[in-house]
Amino acid sequence: MNVNEQTFKIDDAPLNRFHLKITALTFGANFSDGYALGIIGMAIALLSPAMKLSSVWEGLIGSSALIGIFLGCLVLGRLSDRIGRQKIFQLNFLVITIASLLQFFVNDPVTLFILRLLIGFALGGDFVVGTTLLAEFAPRKYRGFLLASLNVIWTVGYVASNLVGYYMAKTGPESWRWMLVSAAIPAFIVLVLRIGTPESPGWLVSVGRIEEARRIVKKYLGQDVDINIDNAISHQSKEITGFKHLFSRNLWKRTAFGGLFYACQVLPYYAIYTFLPVILEYMGFTETFLVDMLLNLFLLVGTIAGLWCIQKFSRRGFTIYTFAIMSVTLFILSITNTNSHFLIMTAFIIFTFIMAAAGNLTMVYPAELFPTEVRASGIGVVSAISRIGSAIGTFLLPITLHSYGLGTTMLGMTAVLLLGTVISIAWAPETKSLSLNGESDPNLDVASSINAEGKSAEVG
Repeated sequence: MNVNEQTFKIDDAPLNRFHLKITALTFGANFSDGYALGIIGMAIALLSPAMKLSSVWEGLIGSSALIGIFLGCLVLGRLSDRIGRQKIFQLNFLVITIASLLQFFVNDPVTLFILRLLIGFALGGDFVVGTTLLAEFAPRKYRGFLLASLNVIWTVGYVASNLVGYYMAKTGPESWRWMLVSAAIPAFIVLVLRIGTPESPGWLVSVGRIEEARRIVKKYLGQDVDINIDNAISHQSKEITGFKHLFSRNLWKRTAFGGLFYACQVLPYYAIYTFLPVILEYMGFTETFLVDMLLNLFLLVGTIAGLWCIQKFSRRGFTIYTFAIMSVTLFILSITNTNSHFLIMTAFIIFTFIMAAAGNLTMVYPAELFPTEVRASGIGVVSAISRIGSAIGTFLLPITLHSYGLGTTMLGMTAVLLLGTVISIAWAPETKSLSLNGESDPNLDVASSINAEGKSAEVG
């Protein structure tokens, strides 16, 4: 066959400009996510005395977007499996832009909590849908790298929020309003750039719209690329998918692993870095900004190094070893005397670097755990479980710090990381080479799982 006449399947298509464009559009969402979640950590130091917040309200405001993300992951993830990825992908940032602007006018914690809940809801939906859309367009060879790079951009957004917050804080006691409303700028840019994004061919195939999927593939991926028609799912499969099938005999272990691994990964991350200036004060640092920026630098470097690790190592091995290293370094932070600043900084830098590198897995693993017909629902459920953990951790951290001190608080998060290590050793699957648009793993086939369960029920 002539090279020019070769036909590629979506998973093995050459990387082209559209792949980079859809990645860039998802980048914008992750930047906004990191920025919106990071800026509250800088703003809360000023808005807390302005609104006379208790430690409970500080925890609620700090975790409000995470609670919203939990709800958005569940609701919008499932909805995207029913109505498609594209509509939700385009509309999420309209909500984020409007709610971000309205933060400027709040004068009470209840209103701010509600607005940040809305921001989180849309971010949660976008996190699920954006990751799913990118995973279903990306070639298998580059999928891990492209998905993991989203975490790098998230970290860039988070670090940018810290810089913006630091310099805005110098402008006066009401500067927290400008900090919060500044999140509307990247959100609006994303909203405009996403106009015209096509639907996922994988989803179209899963609901029987074969020719429409083929037209999109030809238009955006090239005339020499085609859908994986041999493994296309019949239109009827749409009627038998749902949340309950994520806990079917063939899928429950992956759902449980995805949610628990993700929760154990992000609980310490969000809790520590939302209240990083406060934690540094407890550690005895007087100039917290310079230390904060140094750790933020290692967050960024760690995520970049993690891109290489995603390509180099197996998903399972990378997960287990990073959990183990994080457990050891956080335990050292838990028991080290606050006067030992060199040891504290060494352990904290290692922890931060590994945490950032391992964070790339949260963008890659969930998308690879589930078959197409329940992929967005699956990502939504595991992301929602993770956000329960991160919201609880962020809510409890200021309370436990005030009540039990730094050592006990860090030991609690060390226990979470140890749990993540054990779960990964027991359940982590290897998904690096899987196709997401064909060559289905029979162990993950939803229809066969349902039929098998139905036959078992009939026999019983």
